[in-house]
Amino acid sequence: MSKFYTGRGDDGSTGTMGSARMNKDSKLACALGDVDELNSVIGVALANLTDEHVSRGLKVIQDKLFKIGAELSSSVEGGIKPEFSLSKEDIRELESSIDSISAKLPPLKKFVLPGGTAGASNLHLARSVARRAERSVIAFSSEAKISESMKAYLNRLSSYFFVAALYVNKEQGVEEDNPTYG
Repeated sequence: MSKFYTGRGDDGSTGTMGSARMNKDSKLACALGDVDELNSVIGVALANLTDEHVSRGLKVIQDKLFKIGAELSSSVEGGIKPEFSLSKEDIRELESSIDSISAKLPPLKKFVLPGGTAGASNLHLARSVARRAERSVIAFSSEAKISESMKAYLNRLSSYFFVAALYVNKEQGVEEDNPTYG
């Protein structure tokens, strides 16, 4: 039986998929952790969704997030490895998904409070975690080269999660709550 712990991180360091070690509070460790957290939040959303179209899209995004993690890890060991990089086609596919979902929604005329069904609420959480992951990756990009495609893909994710949340609520007959101010 293999162990699921090594003890090597007891000193406050962690490793990448290669051999590089870093402090657990480094910009790379934070970016990797935020991308991993986003993937986990998507898993929770999937557990609370019944819509197959949105679920398929989320599973594709989870796969892309693993590629992002691999690209981030490889960026400190000699630069971006092409097999881990997202492509412009990945961005176009995500944009197409956003457009397809948003075409099924009424025009948005007010701000929306995060909430609604369990699935939609988890998608709103994914939206905010995606924004944090994007900020962490951009912060890390001051130390290592990351692909423009990764930056663009992460930038689009919050839009995807937002329209997906609105769509899930609409399909479940749940009206959006709007902030009361002014």
